[in-house]
Amino acid sequence: MKLAILSRAPRAYSTQRLKAAALSRGHQAKVLNTLRFAIDLTGPEPDLQFRGRPLSDYDAILPRIGNSITYFGTAVVRQFEQMDVYTPNTANGISNSRDKLRANQILSRHNIGMPATTFVRNRADVRQAIGRVGGAPVVIKLLEGTQGIGVILAPEVKVAEAIIETLHSTNQNVLIQSFVQESRGRDVRALVVGDRVVAAMRRVAHGDEFRSNVHRGGSVEPVALDTAYEQAAVRSAQIMGLRVAGVDMLEGNDGPLVMEVNSSPGLEGIETATNLDVAGAIIDYIAGQVAFPEIDVRQRLTVSTGYGVAELVVRAGADLVGKTISESGLSERDITVLTLHRGTMVVPNPRRGVELQAEDRLLCFGRLEEMRTMVPERRRRRAKVRKLPKEPIPEGA
Repeated sequence: MKLAILSRAPRAYSTQRLKAAALSRGHQAKVLNTLRFAIDLTGPEPDLQFRGRPLSDYDAILPRIGNSITYFGTAVVRQFEQMDVYTPNTANGISNSRDKLRANQILSRHNIGMPATTFVRNRADVRQAIGRVGGAPVVIKLLEGTQGIGVILAPEVKVAEAIIETLHSTNQNVLIQSFVQESRGRDVRALVVGDRVVAAMRRVAHGDEFRSNVHRGGSVEPVALDTAYEQAAVRSAQIMGLRVAGVDMLEGNDGPLVMEVNSSPGLEGIETATNLDVAGAIIDYIAGQVAFPEIDVRQRLTVSTGYGVAELVVRAGADLVGKTISESGLSERDITVLTLHRGTMVVPNPRRGVELQAEDRLLCFGRLEEMRTMVPERRRRRAKVRKLPKEPIPEGA
């Protein structure tokens, strides 16, 4: 395998370990500065230049995109995707994880446990938002902070309002999040590679510090995760579109609460804590996947006129309930079921003998006209009819 590690920090521990792990396994590996690429759209096929010269062929890339260059870095990754070069983390996945609000919106759609979170922009809405997450104390987070920077614990409502007002005045967007008291000063990081957790550690804050990040002086220790935590970590990474990710979770009374999914997790802390070859596990996974480059399914499947991808929900009482996929008549209507979602379970390429249940969600590809007839009408709030003002038409209008 010929691998390109996209990184601006060739001497960093993580970059060095990944390159060494690749070389020790007989692969070719180069560290390429992400900012030295030029996206070339002048020819008949997508291409890239590096340091002013045409880029040689690579089997796979491993993006290590820093926060400060997210836009350009994801553009470079996206170009590699258009060139059918394998990447474990797609440009879309990196972008999703980098924006904390977008990440929370996506995860909440898939029933992932998270601390209660809200987002407002108007000063008048702040107090209500704090109440919705359970009241003070609350955690205030900048949307694009890293390593614990931009994470503030506000002990009282008035303090929270003052902090948020100050941040808004500098055009900063912030999340308001409940403070999980039982997990104060500690969290769990799970390193996900593919469909499994390869290593996990517990981070414990130093002294009165509530942030457990190693960069804030926190200590680390290896931890064996139970099934609920492993499943939450793997599902979160996959939902975001990442095959290599660090998933940070709080240990809540009712189970794991996902805080963040990191697309470029550092390896030094977790390898030191667990004494496991995490870098090697990442390289081995990439080597096994190079024949299957990530593709944008919607982009590829919707180029046929009249065909597209849609999610169909099997509603209670519908004719489909109790029928197998074979008996459902979907294939006769030119609709193919790609994936079946049932609660937290995902069944890829389900067999025709699978019996459908109420609230199953079917990801389908097929004729849009046929699928449109199967999408239930959206429930809308009943609009109230207001009384006309005393002067419905102002004079001179």
